[in-house]
Amino acid sequence: MNSLQQIDDITIDPLQFRRALGNFATGVTIITAQNQEGEKVGVTANSFNSVSLDPPLILWSIDKKSSSFSIFEQATHFAVNILSGSQIELSNKFSRRNIDKFEGTNFREGHGKAPVLENCSAVFECQLYQIIEGGDHWIIIGKVVSFHDQGRSPLVYHQGAYSSVIPHPSLELKHDTEINISDDTHQGHLYNNVCYLMSRAFKSYQTDYLPKQLASGFRTSEARLLLVLASGTASHKNDLPRDIAMPMLEVERAASILKIDGLLKEEQDFLELTEKGKKTANYLFKIADSHQGEVFERYSQQDRDIFIHILRDLAGVL
Repeated sequence: MNSLQQIDDITIDPLQFRRALGNFATGVTIITAQNQEGEKVGVTANSFNSVSLDPPLILWSIDKKSSSFSIFEQATHFAVNILSGSQIELSNKFSRRNIDKFEGTNFREGHGKAPVLENCSAVFECQLYQIIEGGDHWIIIGKVVSFHDQGRSPLVYHQGAYSSVIPHPSLELKHDTEINISDDTHQGHLYNNVCYLMSRAFKSYQTDYLPKQLASGFRTSEARLLLVLASGTASHKNDLPRDIAMPMLEVERAASILKIDGLLKEEQDFLELTEKGKKTANYLFKIADSHQGEVFERYSQQDRDIFIHILRDLAGVL
């Protein structure tokens, strides 16, 4: 009993705890509902999980301070919309506060009039089954009454940043050994496909670069926020999710950690690096530039310039 009491008395830093939890990759969902008065709510959440196959139960959790909880509590049903890799903007939209999230959003009414979003990877329509208290969150359990499987590649959330599903390198190596190299037609077609080559090149580049960046002690989301602010491409909170590729909630979480470390300051929703923050961003740029130099050292400067020009054009930043 004494050892258990000692464990209970340990104080855990909530920000550090959240950072550690971010190492567990999850999918991204938007949970939606509508009460009898026609009030609709939708929140971006990555706390979705399965509970039971018989009966078919799932769960997710919502902060007790959320203004949306009362409608989820009143509604007879809710929908779990699992986002596809192409729905980052929708995720960002539903993570914002004080806006009409459904304006301009394509959806239909499902069971219990819960909004069902279009073009998702999958949707689970649920009847409200149980609400359980869990610390500073409410755990909401739903009984699945209908589901739709679209098979689209899902949006993934890891270390505070959006990601996507790609095959593990070891599986790709195995796959490559099984390719019949005598089939020149199909092999040549694949290795001239821009989408395939860019995806494979990006994965190869990140494999060596990310460990160097993470060695700095910053999560991907924190490093991206520092680099974007140092670049001057965005400073208002509403513009940052676009350039950093992470939801507003994570922008705020990363900013909170960096503010505690004295790396940035905030004034009326504008973020600005401190002198310490600028020096740290410069250090991160050196890591990125050094790796880029190593990768491209065997190419001429002309080849590098052409390659970067094409990438900037494809990214729409020319």
